[in-house]
Amino acid sequence: MEQNDLKKAGLKVTLPRVKILEIIEGNPDWHMSAEDVYKELLSRGEDIGLATVYRVLTQFEGADILKRHQFEGGKSVFELISKGEHDHLVCVKSGEVVEFHDPVIQERIAAIAQEHDFDLTDYSLVIYGISPAARANKRKP
Repeated sequence: MEQNDLKKAGLKVTLPRVKILEIIEGNPDWHMSAEDVYKELLSRGEDIGLATVYRVLTQFEGADILKRHQFEGGKSVFELISKGEHDHLVCVKSGEVVEFHDPVIQERIAAIAQEHDFDLTDYSLVIYGISPAARANKRKP
């Protein structure tokens, strides 16, 4: 996403917005909380407050740049909408989020909506469990 994309979304190109967008785009895990973004800003020596981070993330959500997820455990995390359709596995021990894409699941969800005469606008599938890393960590004395 570029600065022109911010303008197209109806947002002014400001330093905080550009810096926050850079952090979210550069995060390999893609799912970041406001606190995660704020900590990364601090580590880069940026002087952008936590309240500004929350405000910008909410603006990005309203402009359909980011999608907010509130997985079990309560903390909101954000990801870029441009990533396309996918679902999530969430570890209840570590909070790790794994994305997956399964066309069979997406086809079945579309079929269910059609069977009930629903115009499908969105859906969310989150599977909760314990990741291999959390299981391995549990076994250590």
